[in-house]
Amino acid sequence: MRTAIKYLLACFVSCWPVFSFAQPRSDSTLAQATLQACIQYALQHQPLIRQSEIDEAIAERSIRSALSNWYPQISSSYSIQHYLRQPIALFPNLSNPGSGERIPVATSVSNLSTVSFGLSQNLFNRDVLIATRTADTYRQQARQNRVNNQINVTVDVSKAFYDVILTQKQVDILKEDIIRLERSLKDAFNQYKSGIVDRTDYKRASIALNNSRAQQKLYSEQVGAKSQYLKQLMGYPTNGSLTLTYDTLQLVREIAIDTSQVVNPENRIEFQLLKTQQSLLNANVLYNRWAYLPSVSASANYNFVFQNNEFARLYSRSFPNSLVGLSLTLPIYQGGRRIQESRLAELRLQRLQWDLTNLTNAVSAEYAQALANYKASLANYRALEENLELARDVYHVIQLQYRTGVRAYLDVIVAETDLRTTQLTYFNALYQVLESKLDVQRTLGAIQF
Repeated sequence: MRTAIKYLLACFVSCWPVFSFAQPRSDSTLAQATLQACIQYALQHQPLIRQSEIDEAIAERSIRSALSNWYPQISSSYSIQHYLRQPIALFPNLSNPGSGERIPVATSVSNLSTVSFGLSQNLFNRDVLIATRTADTYRQQARQNRVNNQINVTVDVSKAFYDVILTQKQVDILKEDIIRLERSLKDAFNQYKSGIVDRTDYKRASIALNNSRAQQKLYSEQVGAKSQYLKQLMGYPTNGSLTLTYDTLQLVREIAIDTSQVVNPENRIEFQLLKTQQSLLNANVLYNRWAYLPSVSASANYNFVFQNNEFARLYSRSFPNSLVGLSLTLPIYQGGRRIQESRLAELRLQRLQWDLTNLTNAVSAEYAQALANYKASLANYRALEENLELARDVYHVIQLQYRTGVRAYLDVIVAETDLRTTQLTYFNALYQVLESKLDVQRTLGAIQF
């Protein structure tokens, strides 16, 4: 019994890696979802990034597969045949040469089997030669595609992160506004009951409070939807908890950027991808020019041939043979296909050159537009930053004046509305500055991840 239990335990332990691999891996979550943590999570879990990594591995395997043709190729084959009717050849009758008679003679035995071993080596082949020349370029292209996707994911996740915290901040502002309005409503109701003011102040306070509550509900619902969108961009579990951690003062400190930088198209990953594609097209032009060169290969074969009329004794005796050879293949005329392929490769290369020119011009225009948007957003943010302090002072002064009976309640409502609007537009302006900064960094090719 003990022996059986030990055997079962040993089988379970040996099969545990298989079982653990078969189980789906539990998705990890973030304890502190800062911006950098969200970006790093996305770079590890986002499906597009994972696909890029797989594409890079596919490119590497494809390169190795193509380069394997430079190595000696060893093959073997086996065959067995049985003639139902043996082939016949007519030979002169040597016993009576002058008669002109021909005698049918079987040219093969009934049973034939062959075991062959072959060795071939490419000495010159344009397919293998071009694979050797472009191997590093293909690796670079796959790596650049991954970097391009990483840049896009970094920018998209950053913008979605800012959008979520902006909406959360709007909810917080409205919560503060509701607290102020509830206090104002209480003051207006008390003054109405005391006969100091009429009921219009109380009703105005109720209207403003209901509007703020409705607006807060709207923004609260948007937080959930925008959080789900951020999870999608990150490759985050749909049902996983994601609590964003941020410091508003740190965000304010991060809005600055050097606006004196000069844009260089070569820093853009799109430009680098086009340059890599240009190298591949140059290699394709060379490849088509090599179509006029021969293909040269060496080969060696060793064959074991077994022949016998009796099947049971087929492998009792072998008649081996061997050979070595050199093969040279030169296409002479192909209907002009080589000329057309060469011209086609040259035209594709010329077309790509115009893509580079167009991208160079587009980068300059994109940078100018992004920089203009950043400067405008920054100026708007600075103005709203000052307005925010003014709106707070105005609200507190009018609120005190209303309580002392100097101001009408309508002035309180206007001041409250101005404060709420200024707070909302202030944080919206902060989001616009951060977003436009990302656009400037992308046009400069300076996105860090």
